[in-house]
Amino acid sequence: MKLFKNLPLAIAGIAVMFASWSCSKNNNSNNTPDQPAPANAIRLSTNAKFGSVITDSKGKTLYFFAIDANGSSGCNGGCSVVWPTFYQANLTLDKGLDSKDFSTITRADGSKQTAYKGWPLYYYQNDANAGDVNGDKIGNTWFVAKPDYTVMLSNSQLIGNDGVKYNSDLKAGDGVTQYIVDDRGQTLYSFSHDKFNTNKFTASNFSNNKVWPIDTAVNAAINVPSVLDKTQFQTITVFGKTQLVYKGWPLYYFGADNNVRGNNKGVSVPTPGTWPYVNTTSAVAPN
Repeated sequence: MKLFKNLPLAIAGIAVMFASWSCSKNNNSNNTPDQPAPANAIRLSTNAKFGSVITDSKGKTLYFFAIDANGSSGCNGGCSVVWPTFYQANLTLDKGLDSKDFSTITRADGSKQTAYKGWPLYYYQNDANAGDVNGDKIGNTWFVAKPDYTVMLSNSQLIGNDGVKYNSDLKAGDGVTQYIVDDRGQTLYSFSHDKFNTNKFTASNFSNNKVWPIDTAVNAAINVPSVLDKTQFQTITVFGKTQLVYKGWPLYYFGADNNVRGNNKGVSVPTPGTWPYVNTTSAVAPN
């Protein structure tokens, strides 16, 4: 009988102990700091010299290679030891980056590589720490990867619309030429009859714009690879549209390049020198 008399008290005690344990568990859970979310696979970092720079999840700088303007990697063998490739199958991106700008290429050895706006991405072996940018401007062909380049540079063989190979002097012959392309590797040209900051080709109704479209892809701020002087870039207004200008030369695409990165067919049309490529050696446009 005494056992049954104390049973309610025992049950009440157990209930209090359970409530205390449950409360303690909840409190411990609430007091445990949340685990930080893992860093995105591709991040945007701010660099004092270059501004916005594309990096990996640990802040290691990524690079573009001017030889890759056609969208494939020209860095293989020993080159890929110095410039290891970046690849991430499942990309997570910092705010300000668009997943549509990223793609995957298959390299000559069958491995995968991530590309941004068609430019394969690389590390530089001598960047020891996050934020290092030691690879920029090496060989005048390697540049920090930025999301907001207005133009980039291509190191490629010129092949005209006539199928002839041209050298840097626009004479028939083999040779790699460096020239300015847009941020997606499409060749930009000048027109030899233009004057300083003056478009002498485009018709007021743009009826000939399909043949030589003007370059209207201009960012709010002009950003260029470090071998170029951005003060030599301006914009002009052509019948209500903005056109990018370099050294006073209005810049155009060639319609027959068909928006294919790496094509440079316009250098031969109608004869070499009429619509030349532009680069750091180009003369300033005449007044």
